[in-house]
Amino acid sequence: MKIEVDNNKVLFNNGSSIQEIHPFWLRERVDGEKYLDKGTQQRLFDPSSMNSEVSIEKAIINEGFLKIHFNDGVNLKLALDRITSEFSKKDTVIKSINKIKWDSSLENIKNFNFNENFYDSKEMHEMLVSFYEYGFVIIKNVPTENNFIVNFANSIGSVRRTNFGEHFNVRSKSNPNDLAYTTLHLSPHTDNPYRNPVPCIQLLHCIENEVKGGFSTLVDGYTVTENFKKSDPEFYKILSEVKVRFKFTDKSVVLEDWSELIHLDDNKEFKQVRFSPRLDYVPILEKNKLDLYYKARKKLSDLYNAEKNRIEFKLAPKDLMMMDNYRVLHGRTKFDPEEGNRFLQGCYIDFDSTEGKLRHLKRKFNI
Repeated sequence: MKIEVDNNKVLFNNGSSIQEIHPFWLRERVDGEKYLDKGTQQRLFDPSSMNSEVSIEKAIINEGFLKIHFNDGVNLKLALDRITSEFSKKDTVIKSINKIKWDSSLENIKNFNFNENFYDSKEMHEMLVSFYEYGFVIIKNVPTENNFIVNFANSIGSVRRTNFGEHFNVRSKSNPNDLAYTTLHLSPHTDNPYRNPVPCIQLLHCIENEVKGGFSTLVDGYTVTENFKKSDPEFYKILSEVKVRFKFTDKSVVLEDWSELIHLDDNKEFKQVRFSPRLDYVPILEKNKLDLYYKARKKLSDLYNAEKNRIEFKLAPKDLMMMDNYRVLHGRTKFDPEEGNRFLQGCYIDFDSTEGKLRHLKRKFNI
């Protein structure tokens, strides 16, 4: 891809075709302190109120920059790679990070160490890249006093508050409104599938863990469903087409939302898994279609629960785990509360938090 100039027309050459770039498209991108706020990068002018019939009086390319003089007296100097990046129509920061498939064979999981300078460091950048690659990360030595998980989450973005509060305490209690607050084994699941939108990222911070059991379990929904698409295409198809109703009820709220168990994007590629079989309700369909659906769901459940797809480890006090709730299913092994305390704190943030932080750090360190 390259930018060319011919007779004061700016052209985009993608190798197979050449098209003229609209002069006003370029005019909208003027910068400098007269046109752009230095701190926010917001325009100091409103292009939607302007006449789009502008023309280019002079255009040249010099040392990697496009220089333009418009007929309204405005001058523009724009880096060529900035123009070509916009024409690619791709997110070069987030989507350029390739997802790494993993299963029970995953070893040598890199842990990150918290320090007082962690929030705006290159290690934070590395941590976020690893998060997008694997769908989870573990940060060690994170302080446990005064609900520190909220401070940590807000250092990346903003906590997503739910009816469980700004943060929630994961420990067994009487009359729980969620099975997480028991000592029971929890099968692999995603959190809050009944919300619209579903919280994107869950943070879990280990405060105490004195029991022998209570191991954390993770399954990569991306790996499982991509393999499932190849091995059982008919099952994959129905689970990515039929929406089911997810519902949560307690004494103060009723939450509902509909979604496929395997949610695809506009290009029919992986976007999200929702799986919480204690909370879903399959709609009424023709009997033959329901027969197929139930077989497909059973097969997918077997894969999520298969030992070959699961990693298992024990969080230690001060360990903080961050999980992609659209990709990774999590669970817990059973434990005996008579052995001691098991206390974790959790909260949610959304993808705009991690995306914004990652872009900021790339800009700061020119990565």
